[in-house]
Amino acid sequence: MPNESSDKVRLSTGQSILLDPTSRTGKGCLEVTEGIARVYCPCEETEGMTLAFLQSGDQLRTDRLCSEGVCVEALTPLQFFNDVEASEEHGFDAVNEWTLQLLRIRHLGSAEQRLQALLALLVNRLGRRCGDWCDLPFRLTHERIGELIGSTRVTSTRLISRLRTADLLNSPTGEPKLRLSPTFIESAPLAA
Repeated sequence: MPNESSDKVRLSTGQSILLDPTSRTGKGCLEVTEGIARVYCPCEETEGMTLAFLQSGDQLRTDRLCSEGVCVEALTPLQFFNDVEASEEHGFDAVNEWTLQLLRIRHLGSAEQRLQALLALLVNRLGRRCGDWCDLPFRLTHERIGELIGSTRVTSTRLISRLRTADLLNSPTGEPKLRLSPTFIESAPLAA
């Protein structure tokens, strides 16, 4: 990504961009102004491991990236400022918080528990309640869900099929969102 101070960057859903730490100068922070992003490691050894999800107002400290950098993927239409002053608001770091929560999920006993905890975390942080459902404004592939819960794509597909059959999860045709049962979300392990 070119380093043009404070330029607004826009990405369409599905687009990714590599933040190379060797080319970063200036204030050292990316700030999301619109949309939802997935932050992941581009290292070959970690196979695109998800570190965090960011939404409007969240910052990514680009002065603290590993030597390989980090990638930002737009899960919804995304807009961010490339080089802003990092805020030290109560010591909160969105990436560290997400990484901690994702690590907690990976340590639950079963894949079912991990999937329920992941979906609850995503809905509680990035979604909203809409009538009889909780909406998540984007979808993740079964492979990505497997990566996040420490299982295979096949296991993720089987678990998601069970949720659909039990009418706990619905993916409206032609819409880029997921709908989840509020009871399912509220009863999740690690629910905050």
